[in-house]
Amino acid sequence: MSITKLGMASIIVLTAAAPVLAQNTAAVAATDLNIRSGPGPQYDILGVIPGGESAVVDGCLTDAAWCKVVFDGKSGWSSSDYLAVAVDEQAVALSTRPATVEVNSVTYEDTAQTQADKNTGAAAGATIGALTAYAVGGPIGGIIAGGIIGGAAGSAAVEPTTETVTYITTNPVETVYLDGEVAVGATVPANVPTYEVPQEGLRYLTINGQTVVVDAQTNAIVQVMR
Repeated sequence: MSITKLGMASIIVLTAAAPVLAQNTAAVAATDLNIRSGPGPQYDILGVIPGGESAVVDGCLTDAAWCKVVFDGKSGWSSSDYLAVAVDEQAVALSTRPATVEVNSVTYEDTAQTQADKNTGAAAGATIGALTAYAVGGPIGGIIAGGIIGGAAGSAAVEPTTETVTYITTNPVETVYLDGEVAVGATVPANVPTYEVPQEGLRYLTINGQTVVVDAQTNAIVQVMR
């Protein structure tokens, strides 16, 4: 893999190869991607893989779209819907389990779940819907900097202004619990309430404890407030 810096953007180029037979493989985050303490959106966030950066994948669950990853010394779990590998020079999400990329199958047993995890998990049991993950695809070289921010993520014909960010941070709203990872490009169900901001074209809400800005027309997440 090579990374070519172009000003503020990083073009990620993965060389397509024969089936990967190593114990571990590498995948590129298609957007800024949470590393969690367990395989689910109810678990604590331990860190973030920046969009366009590569992480080591120790293995993935066979019955859920989550992989055990290592990035910058942090080990945890990330959504495989947003971990991209190259297949014939095309970006493919690990959640599709591409035949040419061999990934270990792993299991997860929550023997040390924190009380915060338990509380959040109990609340998350009453989810009111699910985020629709952005379908990672296209040339692998097109994963630039924030990855899908330049694509369907509602890229930002409208960028949140400083005034908008300040308004959101000073006007917190109650969280809603949805299945799926909170990531740029994911689409919020139409039945979930969103809230106005002093900027046309954007709205906001808090999902699974993370405040996000969404495109007012498509409900696609355009920014995760961190």
